[in-house]
Amino acid sequence: MLPGKNCAIKYFEMKTILPVVFFLVSAFGAAAQKKLGLKEAIETGIANNLIVNQAELLVQKENVGLRQSKLSMLPDLNVSANHGTNEGRSIDPFTNGFVDQNVNYANYGAGSNLLLFNGGALQNRIRSNKLGYDASQMELQQAKDNLTINIILAYLNVLSAADILESSQSLSEVTGKQVERLGILNQSGAIAPSEYYDLKGQLANDQITIVENRNSMQIAKLDLAQLMNVPYDKELELERLSLDSFSTNYPDDPREIYQSALGKFAQVKAVHLRAESNRKNISAVRGQLFPTLSFSANINTNFSSAATQSFLSNVTTVPSGDFVDVNGSQLPVITKRNNFDTRKIDFGDQLNNNKFTTFNLGLTVPLFNGSRVRSQVKLAGIDLKNAELVEQNTKTQLQQS
Repeated sequence: MLPGKNCAIKYFEMKTILPVVFFLVSAFGAAAQKKLGLKEAIETGIANNLIVNQAELLVQKENVGLRQSKLSMLPDLNVSANHGTNEGRSIDPFTNGFVDQNVNYANYGAGSNLLLFNGGALQNRIRSNKLGYDASQMELQQAKDNLTINIILAYLNVLSAADILESSQSLSEVTGKQVERLGILNQSGAIAPSEYYDLKGQLANDQITIVENRNSMQIAKLDLAQLMNVPYDKELELERLSLDSFSTNYPDDPREIYQSALGKFAQVKAVHLRAESNRKNISAVRGQLFPTLSFSANINTNFSSAATQSFLSNVTTVPSGDFVDVNGSQLPVITKRNNFDTRKIDFGDQLNNNKFTTFNLGLTVPLFNGSRVRSQVKLAGIDLKNAELVEQNTKTQLQQS
């Protein structure tokens, strides 16, 4: 192949490949230049954090309990169906008489119960669960707030470490230029050699500082990655923040700051709601000491394969077995006899004919149950005292903070 032709082919290949290489470099460069923002870091951390996810599950659990306590106020409704076969001598469920045959039977029923009064136990249970649900929401918000604060601090630590690293690199560059200048002067004998070597030692210290600061920045990135619960990336770059984002005016009086925090701090609201929930729980448990009034209604029917029904088929005259004396002759007495046919009763007719309903108004008065309810009341009181201690301790820690 001619040298000129070979050069032309290589030029054509380079002309074809260069745009592709340029596109790939541009794409990877754009991806590499994408920086992580503070808002994105917080959202990622909240989505991946175990404590926040567990708090969200607790909110769902409390919501289920609240919904169930409300549904407990409604009457229940149950239906039943039983089918079976009796073999040999057994009782006919249709006539309650003994029969010596195989009997197929079926029972169907439906019943409903409505609680009319139980000392306010259900109502106070609903209030207790509602307060518990509200407390779980506050605890979820507090978990998010705590994580948000930690991510903000970690984010700022990365930016601060990057600034310190950049400053140490700039200082090392200045020291390096001074070493070059003193090196020239040292060669010409214009300065004492000790000055030159002292500055070279300073340059070595600056380079060690750069390594330490670079490690500190990577540690700060690792801490941020752990809070976000994402894989560590040493090439991670963060968006810069303006100072205006953190400029907030607070009252000068610490009492005003404390009172403001009491009204806004989610954890304070959560422990207060937990205490109120335990207080309502005591009323709910104590309600079990009162009489219970309930109303119930039931409807039932049954079927038996042995059930039969007789129908009049005809009337015949037959001797009755008695005689009368007529002029010395005994004549038989003729009587009428009804003849019946027996037929099994249809399934649908039995269900319709055997229906019966019951209505019941019941009153239950608890007289003695081994002090079970009274023990539950005492335990609920202990839970309330513990919740009040937690609430007071939370306020004390907030005041100290």
